[in-house]
Amino acid sequence: MKFGTVAIIGRSNVGKSTLLNRLLGEKIAIVSSKPQTTRTRIMGVVHVEGAQIAFLDTPGLHKPEHLLNRRMVRTAVETMEDADLFYMLMDATSLPGPGDLTAVKHMKAALAKQLRPVILVVTKIDLVNKQKLLPILDRYGKLFAWTEIVPVSAQADDNVDRLLTVTVSYLSSGEGAYGDDVVTDQTMRTLAAEMIREKVLQETEEEVPHAVAVEIDEFVEQGKLAKIRASILVERETQKGILIGKQGERLKAIGTQARLEMERLFGMKVFLELWVKVKKAWREDEQTLMQLGY
Repeated sequence: MKFGTVAIIGRSNVGKSTLLNRLLGEKIAIVSSKPQTTRTRIMGVVHVEGAQIAFLDTPGLHKPEHLLNRRMVRTAVETMEDADLFYMLMDATSLPGPGDLTAVKHMKAALAKQLRPVILVVTKIDLVNKQKLLPILDRYGKLFAWTEIVPVSAQADDNVDRLLTVTVSYLSSGEGAYGDDVVTDQTMRTLAAEMIREKVLQETEEEVPHAVAVEIDEFVEQGKLAKIRASILVERETQKGILIGKQGERLKAIGTQARLEMERLFGMKVFLELWVKVKKAWREDEQTLMQLGY
């Protein structure tokens, strides 16, 4: 039996959460086209023949502008310290940029404390012409002396099995740390908040997504029914108006989409109430960030 922890790292929007969900075969991490979607460490456990792997999804490594962002980067850095192996994700649809170099810098700092295998995972290969892929892989390959380079498409499930096989070969012998039925450390309460935030990200543009957080005010299970009341926090009255929409239509759409996703994942009916509240500069408020789990 083999066991190990793998930190999934990289700049924002390279597909870390999409890859985690594909590896698990279950959606536990929200995804969107907006940068810095993931704000906390998310663990997902994959059980394969002869091995158990604890994957740690992390916030994108970026230049932080708010206290929230500084905490996000700190979370990613601390997660690297706990991992046995790294996946460094880079996007095949673009050449190495400042964000990738920042991620490599953080990775090198973590490896200076403790040397570990690093697999370069080049993502989104389904979006690139095959003839153009080799030069892109070559450019990324020169950034560091990677232990392995594995191109994948999590969206198309291309080469993900090979990535798992390569990963197992670098794990140490040891019993699994989690039961066979454990998939994630995320509670239903946390998952509910994240699903609501994901639908906000999908329904809004520009400055609203980064200024949004979700707080679960009440989560009550009654047999096969979950009653959930949640507050969506924004920083300005204008953002509140955008979220609610004309005659409440946008907020209703967010609630409907989030409820349906919760019912699918939780396997029960969900009664969901949403409220939008203004809390100025919450991203710079230490107490609010702690309360939200950031």
